[in-house]
Amino acid sequence: MPRNIEGKEESTQTWIEEFYALYEKAVKGYENGTQEAARLFSPAEAEFLASIGATPQEIFDFVEDWCDDGEPDPEMVFRITKIRRDYFLLCQQGQPSGKTRTLDSFPSRDSSIGGFVWLPRIIEKARAKLRGELPPDLMYSCAGDRRFLKQVNIAPAEFLELVWKAEDDVDRIVQFVTERS
Repeated sequence: MPRNIEGKEESTQTWIEEFYALYEKAVKGYENGTQEAARLFSPAEAEFLASIGATPQEIFDFVEDWCDDGEPDPEMVFRITKIRRDYFLLCQQGQPSGKTRTLDSFPSRDSSIGGFVWLPRIIEKARAKLRGELPPDLMYSCAGDRRFLKQVNIAPAEFLELVWKAEDDVDRIVQFVTERS
């Protein structure tokens, strides 16, 4: 079971409240000039994030994009984080994979499948996000991902959940994207 910042086991409602409080604190810290993941979160906060399958860098990236670009909004960040948390607890039994993918293991930005440029890249980014294997320099739901998903009328959390459900069935993902665009 996830633990809160004080190290106590927590209910579902508690982790949600704690997550939103931590996110709001991070936004305020970023707006006040703390613009490094390592300085934005205390060790206890980093431990809480690890207990839900998240990293300070991932949350920092969301905070940075929210403050600088106005998206993704806090609700979308929560939905993405919840899907990762559910995957972490259900599929990984609360244990990190211990792997981090390299930047060059992802398809290029101009790769395509089913006529959709960017789709191979975002599928692999979503898989890495689910497993907690994104490298620190890569973000799921970055500006490029959001631009692509807007073009095909799919929310970032919805796409992440689709990739989870589709598992290795890329044709299922392509079909869904084709139907929605």
